[in-house]
Amino acid sequence: MKDVCVVVGAGLAGATAARILAEAGERVFVIERLNHIAGHAYDEFDENGILIHKYGPHIFHTNEKKVFDFVSKFTSWHYYQHRVLSYVDGMLVPFPINRDTINSLFGVNISTSEVEDFLKEEVKNSDFNNPPQNFEDMVISQVGRRLYEKFFKNYTIKQWNRDPKELSADVARRIPTRSNRDGRYFSDKYQGLPKFGYTKMVERMLEHPKISLVTNCDYSEIKDEFKAKLTVYTGELDDFFEESSGKLEYRSLDLVFETLEEKQHQQAAVVNYPNDYDWTRITEFKLMTGQKSDKTVLCYEYPKDEGEPYYIVMSEENMKKREKYMKKVEKLEKSGKYIFVGRLAEYKYYNMDQVILASMEKIYNWLKR
Repeated sequence: MKDVCVVVGAGLAGATAARILAEAGERVFVIERLNHIAGHAYDEFDENGILIHKYGPHIFHTNEKKVFDFVSKFTSWHYYQHRVLSYVDGMLVPFPINRDTINSLFGVNISTSEVEDFLKEEVKNSDFNNPPQNFEDMVISQVGRRLYEKFFKNYTIKQWNRDPKELSADVARRIPTRSNRDGRYFSDKYQGLPKFGYTKMVERMLEHPKISLVTNCDYSEIKDEFKAKLTVYTGELDDFFEESSGKLEYRSLDLVFETLEEKQHQQAAVVNYPNDYDWTRITEFKLMTGQKSDKTVLCYEYPKDEGEPYYIVMSEENMKKREKYMKKVEKLEKSGKYIFVGRLAEYKYYNMDQVILASMEKIYNWLKR
């Protein structure tokens, strides 16, 4: 197949790239390994008509108007401001840490103007490497040891199955804290969920006469059949290079769904469990989507080593391997024949809006060439 742009992956990065290329007049062939589109943002209605996120909760948020405007061409919105509670010391407290969190946990009554001074004092009374050498140091340098141990230490051990000292400081470069009483998880200007789901949104992105799609197909098995004008790769970075610089590590999740005969089970859509139980968090989807039903669905997240790749592992060893791979990527991208974009393809943590923005920018730059 010649004179076609091949997009590997029908998630947000791939669908964005495919749509922009098609609108520019290019023929696009999208290859998806999974048996569905939308990648890890995939959602579907269960037998009770409740919209559930099959790979865990996804909340869209951005300050980039051009990103919001782009995706809004393919969906209307359920405007939703995400709030998270954390189960700590037998209490449900707001997370990120704010004035109410501190007052509840430490039995104090500080004002919003005193929060910054409180945190500075916590840091001052804590022992850590300065400048920070790892994840633990970085968190303690921002909130102190007591809050680190209540909210971050055990959650991180569960999430990554390793000592927080083994993780890069970059993972915790900016821990969100609030000096006010703002209980929202995100403070972005644009927040919400696609009204009819992410799957429907991506389906509309891929609905174009110049886009062809095949699912349940592994790119590595058919790549030799193409002489592509451009290949946009959104799959696993080490897979593309056949692990020539070593296997990169990913963390996976075991997601357990439970349907309850209740209108509402939790006080918030997401409740974190940093210290208790084996799961990291429980999501109640109805509280995000705004649906009404006499039943509700919970999703328990149990981190695990093997399985569908969800998260990159920012250890020193993995970052060194990534560096080697990205030098190879740079050479391929310079040829004008390849673009690598997305969490897996760049071995980089991205929010959904950042994935879309990166894809938009890379494709527009290629088209200018």
